[in-house]
Amino acid sequence: MATRLNPYLNFRDTARQAMEFYQSVFGGELTVSTFAEFHASDDPAEQDKVMHSQLTTANGLVLMGADTPNTMSFTIGTSCSVSLFGQDDSELRGYWDKLTVGATISEPLATAPWGDSFGTFTDAFGVSWLVNISGSPS
Repeated sequence: MATRLNPYLNFRDTARQAMEFYQSVFGGELTVSTFAEFHASDDPAEQDKVMHSQLTTANGLVLMGADTPNTMSFTIGTSCSVSLFGQDDSELRGYWDKLTVGATISEPLATAPWGDSFGTFTDAFGVSWLVNISGSPS
């Protein structure tokens, strides 16, 4: 198996909802394991938190996420950005349209100085996204 680099997102009590939302956008298979299943916390308030989740799509996208334990600090939107890029304009614009529902758009999806379509936003769960649709090869 090749080495892979996958985004791993941290949440505060919204990992399940966020990962289910991403599954509704990208499709694929979502696995979710709780703190209780891993015996990861003695705190009764943490038993239903997501210890690990993974969304894997048929076309090879992988996104992982978890809830941050109550004993750890957490600041929304500052720890990670997800870069979504490729050449399939229709597919990527479709993802943009779905992911930006309830989002704050920082830079609208438009032609960038380097010739690609590019945009950035923070989704409804506080995750920062960059979308780049490659232009035609020269």
